[in-house]
Amino acid sequence: MCGIVGYVGKRPAAELLLESLRKLEYRGYDSAGLAIHTGTGLTIAKEAGRIAVLSQLIDTQKHEGSVGIAHTRWATHGAPTRMNAHPHTDSSNTLALVHNGIIENYLTLKTWLLGQGISCVSDTDTEVVSQLAGLLWDGDMLSTMRKVISKLQGSFALAMLHEDKPDEIIVARKDSPLVIGVGLEEMFIASDITALLSQTRTFKLLEDNQIARVTSNSVEIFSSDGIPATVDPMVIDWNAEAAEKGGFDHFMLKEMMEQPKVVRDTIRPRIAGDKGSIVLDGLILDKTILQGMNKIFITACGTAYHAGMVAKYLFEHLAGIPVEVEFASEFRYRNPLVDSHTLVIVISQSGETADTLAALREAKRLGAHVLGIVNTVGSSIAREADDVIYTWAGPEIAVASTKAYIAQLSVIHLLAVHLATLRGTMEKQEIRQYLGELEKIPAKIDTILEQRHVVQQLAIRFAHGSDIFFIGRGFDYNIALEGSLKLKEISYIHSEAYAAGELKHGTIALIEEGTFVAALCTQSAMIDKMISNIKEVKARGAQVLGITCERFPQISQVADMTLYLPDTPDALVPILAVVPLQLFAYYCAIERGCDVDKPRNLAKSVTVE
Repeated sequence: MCGIVGYVGKRPAAELLLESLRKLEYRGYDSAGLAIHTGTGLTIAKEAGRIAVLSQLIDTQKHEGSVGIAHTRWATHGAPTRMNAHPHTDSSNTLALVHNGIIENYLTLKTWLLGQGISCVSDTDTEVVSQLAGLLWDGDMLSTMRKVISKLQGSFALAMLHEDKPDEIIVARKDSPLVIGVGLEEMFIASDITALLSQTRTFKLLEDNQIARVTSNSVEIFSSDGIPATVDPMVIDWNAEAAEKGGFDHFMLKEMMEQPKVVRDTIRPRIAGDKGSIVLDGLILDKTILQGMNKIFITACGTAYHAGMVAKYLFEHLAGIPVEVEFASEFRYRNPLVDSHTLVIVISQSGETADTLAALREAKRLGAHVLGIVNTVGSSIAREADDVIYTWAGPEIAVASTKAYIAQLSVIHLLAVHLATLRGTMEKQEIRQYLGELEKIPAKIDTILEQRHVVQQLAIRFAHGSDIFFIGRGFDYNIALEGSLKLKEISYIHSEAYAAGELKHGTIALIEEGTFVAALCTQSAMIDKMISNIKEVKARGAQVLGITCERFPQISQVADMTLYLPDTPDALVPILAVVPLQLFAYYCAIERGCDVDKPRNLAKSVTVE
């Protein structure tokens, strides 16, 4: 998730681009750069760090021209360095290109380019696109872009300048947003309306697989086949704050709505073309190393810890490896039984969580092979772990984690299949079936999000209660823990999650007339047991919401209310089941008048113990 802006007109482009870029810094902030067409050629400036660093560089250089593109980066491929910052050029430096998204076949293209005598100098997937554009350049921006995108697999929003075209920018998009702002004898380009509201309120929103040729006086839009297309302009009346949130009231809601795309972006580039294996670029962990491992130890904090609990079930079930899960804050104080035969997995959204980083260092001291699952390229955990898998969720602004958690679960499923492949515990056909079901998850999350008004009504009904409980078994218990955490951290309602089978061992004493209980009932082997648990709490006066799959209609016969999820195999349901719980927490917080994005006493990245 990065930010793109562009300008074609008569005004000096550099400062205008920087101003627009600053409004997109929430989309990425590890490096930034711009390219300006001077009328005779291109000048490029880029730096690691925030936009302020780039601005200081621009102040010391001349970048004169009225046509340009700029980019602020959230690293996915390659560390946040000047070399990896956008814009990227071709080998002759005749064109410059910026990109949002993920090019899934970049390694294949990189190898092919090498065969053509073209070497990439950065670690990014984007440079492959710029080098490809240079190789395919035919003197026309539109036909060149058409040829380029025909070879790309994945998601992209692209903007390109060429030194032979001093008054033109070419843009294209697929699965990544791009808008064109319409001005008077000037045009603007951005990945988000936010960047351009101070310049114009009239926009043309490109649709998937469209290309646009943009000059100061015209916008020509084409399909990827080169057929002219019509996109009607729309007038935006959002204020700047609303625009930054994509028109949503809060970042948390925006980030929940992004979850289908996050899952898609996380899994698609890593599923092999034959759907029979997982491709995890750069992973040292191979079959030989794994054969020397006798257990996995997972350590994390908060929401990431709950993802680790799901991982324990998956790794043991699919790969047949014993797994322990421990809070990172406890890990190094318990003298963990970790050695060179242990794979330690640390999970962190920020990659800077102090307790998790300390656990990583202790694990390495004890001789373990450490694999980090993080969202932030170049973070401390990413640098210090032996192996790292990135979740590619993009920046998460709301304190309460939603899309980063979903991305962690997605990576965990991929890793579980990868470990099972290395250990030979899953047949090829079984893997294909599993990954086929995983690829259906984004569309199913969309279905749940489309019904969020149903969850909102439940929240309005129960938001002012004093206690809310979540119960479940197996995977459902793991998700119940996350649902309870979300509720308490943003709505301040006292909430607990319990393994449903443990209710009668003491905690059922908390249930009284009118107590709200959310019962997760998605696991085939546990349905009859959960029905019994629902009856137990109802006998004490509880109001029960059953959250289940469509194939279990019997839950509606015992629960007071039932929320159905699309039918999904048991192991994959957790990715779906957490979504209504996130929504419930959000709407409860709204109903109670809480600051959803900035809950009291909490910080986004916990960098102290």
